[in-house]
Amino acid sequence: MDYVSALVPPVVMAVFFIGVVRVIVKTQGGAAKTKEDAAVDAALTRTETPANSDA
Repeated sequence: MDYVSALVPPVVMAVFFIGVVRVIVKTQGGAAKTKEDAAVDAALTRTETPANSDA
């Protein structure tokens, strides 16, 4: 029965890890995706356009 007690913790951790990955994958996108994409686009636009252009 030592093998059962040796195998239980890795199996439990694997199950929880798979569950966490599934939750992360399922929550990507959705209603907040467009708002997040807009925020990233705005941040990228701010960094790409120089504030002081001495050209």
